Parts: sequence; structure tokens; C-alpha cells
Amino acid sequence: MANSTVALIPLRGGSQGIPGKNVKPIAGKPLCRWSLEAACESSLIDRVFVSTDSEKIKQIVNSFELPIEIVDRPAEYATNTASTESVMIDFANRIDFKTLVTIQATSPLTTASDLDRAIGTLRSEAYDSMVTGVIEKRFVWSPDGKPLNYDPVHRPRRQDWKGTLVENGAFYITRREILEHYQCRLGGKIGVFEMEPRTAFEIDEPDDWAVCESLLRRRAFEGDYVEVLRGIQLVICDVDGTLTDGGMYYDANGEALKKFNTRDAHGLSLLRNQGIEVAIVTRENSAVAAARAKKIGIPIHLGVMDKGTFLATLCDQHDVSPSNVAMIGDDFNDIEIMQRSAFSACPADAVKQVRQIASYVATLPGGSGAVREICEVLIESR
Repeated sequence: MANSTVALIPLRGGSQGIPGKNVKPIAGKPLCRWSLEAACESSLIDRVFVSTDSEKIKQIVNSFELPIEIVDRPAEYATNTASTESVMIDFANRIDFKTLVTIQATSPLTTASDLDRAIGTLRSEAYDSMVTGVIEKRFVWSPDGKPLNYDPVHRPRRQDWKGTLVENGAFYITRREILEHYQCRLGGKIGVFEMEPRTAFEIDEPDDWAVCESLLRRRAFEGDYVEVLRGIQLVICDVDGTLTDGGMYYDANGEALKKFNTRDAHGLSLLRNQGIEVAIVTRENSAVAAARAKKIGIPIHLGVMDKGTFLATLCDQHDVSPSNVAMIGDDFNDIEIMQRSAFSACPADAVKQVRQIASYVATLPGGSGAVREICEVLIESR
């Protein structure tokens, strides 16, 4: 239909930075599926297309059972040097449309809501094309020492500065006549659609993968647990493997030593500043753990062999119910109390059985900031 708005997701088979990245699983789904689902869920996109040169990608996309149409990409537009514009123009020569939304699979944090709001803005403001971006409050310089977005003589305070909109590469909207006239995704009256700061992350290099996966998992669980998280009044935390790396160190006299992370302690303090009570529970009768708890001012319960049963005792002490409790643990003896709590979390290196039942799995290992990460998740939900 000549009056339709269609989406195009280019999915090339070859990738130098991350081989096979378009179909590589991330946060439980192939990378491309995140963008494809967003496009299919959009109420303002009429048809969704994939342009690809890969038979493997075709098979995987078809297995999604989503209303997606596949366009074969000619080999000359599937090289490392081929531009996105060449793919868009090739697509325009085959498919009739009024407005084209080109969505990058490397930006999996894009949602259907983002697409609908951007398309709605393009229509209401009569833009000819649109680019997405995020606000960044960073001062930018050219390599030859020239300021590009501020005057050093009148350096603004961060809180008084609106910042700069920076492209995040999530998607572009182009009216057909603009693409045909300029042979470019942007032209005419250009609008900039501002997205959430976390959508600044694109997957171009291997280091980007872990960051985006963490953000996707956090977004997913925040949606599932938003009301639960707001009701948390008590956080219970294990010691070995959670607040520590699980290693046991001994001095010349045979005294056991443990390594704690300062960031974790600060995270627990931040919870208390938010009015959330914190308790440390461990099976060990460890003088070292007791000393650490005293140092950071958090009550500790030593020698607790049955943590699941002990939950009732803690709830009575703090006048809360299990529906108001979050548990952070890493091993088998934490499973029962995690299952009885409203919310549970664990470090990235927790045992497999704990990771399988945890509401949230941190991106960091025990003793290396995992507890701080979990604390921040709880605080951000409030």
C-alpha cells in the first residue's frame, strides 16, 4: 500500500566484530528478535520486513512465527562496505510504502512504545525524516582542540546545562520522497526523537554485549517485579560467596580470613538510607563476619543452619511478612529462604540451582560488587 508505514530490519549474515551476532542469543532470545518483536507490536507500523542474504537468518526469523516478510538482499548490498542506504533503496525499489522505519537489530532496547511515539511525532510535526538520540551531558572537542558544543569561557554547570542530543542508532524514519530525492535516510525537515539514556548502548563490539544483556534482563524483571520491589522492607544477605568471593584465607596462626567488597557495604547502607532494613545471615560462626557486620553497622545472625525456618524469626523481629522480604544468596542452603521470600537475587557465579530460581541474577560475581548491583536495582524501583 502506497500510504502505509513499513518497518525494515537489515540482517546481514556476515559480521566482523561479533560473528553471527544478529541471531546470537542475548537475554534469552536471538538478538534480532528483540527489534522484530518491537516492530510487530507497534500499532502504527503496517508491515514488517527483514532484508537478509543469509539462509540461516531466514530460517530463524521464520521460526519466530511473527508476521514478518523476508526480502532477499543482493550480494552487492551484503558486503562489509555496503551502506544501510543501499539496502533501503534496494528495498524501496521492491516494496511500495509511504514511510519507512529502518530499525537496527544492534539496538535491542528499542520498544514498540518508542516506535509509536516517534512515528506519531513525525506525523504531528510534519517531519520529513527522523533520527533517534539520547541526551548526553559531555563536553565535546575536535582533535585539533576546538570545543564543539560549549564555550569554555562560559562553562555551564552540569545542573544548568541541557546537554547535547547524540545519535544512538536505534532507528530512523524516512518518507519515501526524501529517500528517493536525497538517496539518504535523513533529509528535508529532520526531527530528533529523544529516547531513554540506557538506549545509548549499541552492540558493535564484544564488550557491548554484556552491557546490553544486563540492561535487557533488568528491564524484563523490572516489568515483572515492579510492585514486589516497591513493597520490600527487609533485605537478608548471605556472607560466603555473596558478600565475599567464597574463598577461605588463613594466616600463619590458622585464623580464617575473608575478603569483603567496600562497594557492597555501601550498597547495603544505601538501602538503609531508603528505609529498608538489612540483616546478614550465615551458617558460619565467623568472628571475621561478625567484625565486618559491626564495622558497617548491620545486624548479623551467626550459626543459622536452617535459613528457611529462620525467615519467620526475622519477619517477627522486623514486623514484616515474607511478601516484604528480599533474599540475596548463592548456594544450596539459601534456596529455601529465597523461595519463601517475595524477591530473591544472587551473584553471577552462584550455583546453577540458585541461578535458576532467583528473581534476579547479577552481572557481577560474589565479593566483587554483586550485592551493590542488587541494592541499586532495589533502590531504583522505589
